[in-house]
Amino acid sequence: MSPLKLKKGSSSHSAYNLRPTFSDKQERHTIAVLVDNEAGVLARVIGLFSGRGYNIESLTVAEVDHEGHTSRITIVTTGTPQVIEQIKAQLGRIVPVHDVHDLTVEGPAVERELALFKVQGEGDKRIEALRLAEIFRANVVDSTLDSFVFEITGDVGKIDAFAELMRPIGLVEMARTGVAALSRGNA
Repeated sequence: MSPLKLKKGSSSHSAYNLRPTFSDKQERHTIAVLVDNEAGVLARVIGLFSGRGYNIESLTVAEVDHEGHTSRITIVTTGTPQVIEQIKAQLGRIVPVHDVHDLTVEGPAVERELALFKVQGEGDKRIEALRLAEIFRANVVDSTLDSFVFEITGDVGKIDAFAELMRPIGLVEMARTGVAALSRGNA
C-alpha cells in the first residue's frame, strides 16, 4: 500500500488539529450584561463593539438594582460563533462588568420589545388600521381626526410584521425600545 493512501475506515483529520471547528455562519445572539451603574460604563461597552467593527442590532439599558447601583445592558448582535465568543470574553474583561450571559445559548429565553407606530389615514385606511391593530393586540394610545398612535409589545418578528402591514396604510413614524430579555425557568 502506498504511504499516501489511507486505510479503509481511517480518518483524514490530523491528531494535532483537536480544536473544535466553528462555522462561518452569522448567528443572532442576545447577550445580557450586568454592570455597575456609573458614568462611562455604557460608553466602554459600546466602544468595544465599535472598535472591533461589531454591529449592535438592539441595545437596551436600565438600572435593575437601585441599592446596589447595577444596570442591565441587553445587546442583540450578530456574528460567527468565534466572534460571539470573542465579544463575550472581551465584555467579561471590562472592570465594571459583573456578569455576561449569552441568553441564546443558555437555554430558552423570553424576548420582548415595545414599539410605537404613528399611522395616518382617512376612511377605509383608518378602519383597516384599527382592524389590524386589534389582530395584533396593539393599543391605541393617541388618536386625532387623521392619525393614530399604536402601542404594541411582542417579539421582534411580531413588531416587524405589524410595521410591514401598516406601511401601505399610512405608517409615518415608528419608535422602538430595543429588546428586553430574560432567561426562562430557574436559570
